[in-house]
Amino acid sequence: MKVTVIRPGDLGQAEVARWRELQIATPSLDNPFLSVEFALALGRLRSYVRVAVIEDHGKVVGFLPFERHAFGIGKPLGSWLTTCHGLIALPDLDIPARHLLRACGLSVFAFDHMVAGQTTWEPHESAVRPVPMMDLTGGYDAYIGHVRASSPKNYKTVRYKERKLAREHGVVHLDWGAAGPDAMRVLTGWKSDQYRRTGRVDRFAQPWIVELLEEMHASDSPSFAGVLTMLYAGDTPVAGHFGLRTEKTLVGWFPAYDPEFARYSPGIMHHLHMAEQAASHGLGHVDMGKGGREYKGWLKNGTTHVTEGRVSRPSATAAVHWMGRTPVNKARNIVVDRPSLYRLADRLLKGFGRVRTSLQPATVEKEPSGAR
Repeated sequence: MKVTVIRPGDLGQAEVARWRELQIATPSLDNPFLSVEFALALGRLRSYVRVAVIEDHGKVVGFLPFERHAFGIGKPLGSWLTTCHGLIALPDLDIPARHLLRACGLSVFAFDHMVAGQTTWEPHESAVRPVPMMDLTGGYDAYIGHVRASSPKNYKTVRYKERKLAREHGVVHLDWGAAGPDAMRVLTGWKSDQYRRTGRVDRFAQPWIVELLEEMHASDSPSFAGVLTMLYAGDTPVAGHFGLRTEKTLVGWFPAYDPEFARYSPGIMHHLHMAEQAASHGLGHVDMGKGGREYKGWLKNGTTHVTEGRVSRPSATAAVHWMGRTPVNKARNIVVDRPSLYRLADRLLKGFGRVRTSLQPATVEKEPSGAR
């Protein structure tokens, strides 16, 4: 097989069409983070983004979008920012991972959200993780019927809180496909505040991520689009989400809510309304992403899988990478696999976030020149 490494912007029209054709042909690739539009957008914003074009007897049989960093360290496209990565290829493509790394000029390639079942990566997988899904293929009524039957107490509690929110603040309704920058600024403001409160890194402190969201928000085609949804009580926004969709699947990306309304559980309320609207817009699945949030357990009625692993070729870079990453990843997996440890770690991070926030100096507004 021949492997050619190029920048996403150098893909020709025929290659872009072939990428879409391969993605549509394989159900496990129905994820917008695997779409060519996402690779093209990241390629415009990040200089280290590459695409390996794989050919067999002159015919393109696969693509691997990836990041090539210093010292031959490879990462999946979007790495820590996305929830799915993999080869966009024929289902029976069998190209050894180390051969692919050599052709890409990489010494090591670590992944944690790889599409499960891809022959290239299976020998190097260290864990398989479930991804909770809201399966809407039977319609919203069938989905909500499952939720009511499997988690009756949780469902009744959320609906009670929704009625209470409506009485106290106005009719609860969802705006699907919210346009304009104002709603996005509200959502990212909530999310930045959440990152700080929970001890996480604020992704929106990086201008290129803000620019990426703006570009994705403006994308709107039958096979790929950004979808901003906002839940309102009367005229007041209380929760929202920005994600990406293909023709059939919406993938969760940035959910957030106004902490002033936390007692009403607006995030879960939003997910139920979002599922209803997703079904009405012809979508069959909402991918909530892997992770230990308890609400996903009772909102899901389906599951897919992603894998974690690491591939390397003999080199000093690979050895240093192993020493720096593998022990940390093993410790993280121990925490993730044990709910009690996960909750403890979450509380510790939130405590750190509160301390960090309290130590930040208060912002003092300066009067404009000439003000009295």
